[in-house]
Amino acid sequence: MLAQIQAMFAVVDLGKINWNQFLEKYLEIAMSIIGKVIVSFLIIAIGFKLIKILIKLLKTTLEKAEIDYGVISFSCSFIRIGLRCIVIFMAVAHMGVEVSSFIALLGSAGVAVGLALQGTLSNVAGGVLLLILKPFQVGDYIVLTGTDCEGEVAAMDIFYTKLKTIDNRVIVIPNGTLSNSNLINNTKQERRLIDIEVGISYDADIKEVKRILTDIAKNEKRILDQDGVNIFVSSLADSSVMMGIRCWVPTSDYVATKWALNEEIKIRFDEEGIEIPYQKLDVCIKMKCNNVPCAAENRT
Repeated sequence: MLAQIQAMFAVVDLGKINWNQFLEKYLEIAMSIIGKVIVSFLIIAIGFKLIKILIKLLKTTLEKAEIDYGVISFSCSFIRIGLRCIVIFMAVAHMGVEVSSFIALLGSAGVAVGLALQGTLSNVAGGVLLLILKPFQVGDYIVLTGTDCEGEVAAMDIFYTKLKTIDNRVIVIPNGTLSNSNLINNTKQERRLIDIEVGISYDADIKEVKRILTDIAKNEKRILDQDGVNIFVSSLADSSVMMGIRCWVPTSDYVATKWALNEEIKIRFDEEGIEIPYQKLDVCIKMKCNNVPCAAENRT
């Protein structure tokens, strides 16, 4: 096709040209070029449509095989891009461009493009690592330590992973960043440990408080092992005795159970007259009375 285009613009002697032959010859060349361009566009359009259908069938098949959705999403994205590149090569070859020369040109440009797109390529590599190591899967709730990024994994493709937050926002994180970050998977295990601390007055009866906390735990049906509930004195703080309660619950019930326990502890302490003290500070003021040292205490 390139030779035909060059022939169209070859230098000719306008005085000796036969216009009928000129129009007939070059109109034929032009129609040939236009025809190849149209066919090439049809190859791309039909090819992309077939790829879309193929990817949909592949996705359905993998879902029936109960393969992890993150693997399905990443694989489909990777295959889609590869097949589209093949279709584009076919269209370019049909237009008469030497595919080998075209590939060599792309290879030369690929070095420069690769340097410019290091971050993008690292995202692809990060996505592959995430698929192999599987630190999480779609549906897990993860937290990136040292950042404000946390949420349920909604989707994972070749470049990015999407998290859906509790308030229904979407966080898009590059796979390269995600694979190199420390993350916490809150839903990887089937059960989680609730650890609650509450302060009581030094005047309170510790045995009575432990009885109340034990009763609260027994009435919470979502606790998995009642015999495994641990109630203890956590520490002796400056203004209060810190009581702790630990129990195992299903991961899906973790937040709701913790909120319910906190609420019930406050209600029962109020009913039983158990004080949850504020931080207090004893202040001693020394002063002089008529040039004679004296002491006065002011306690708050």
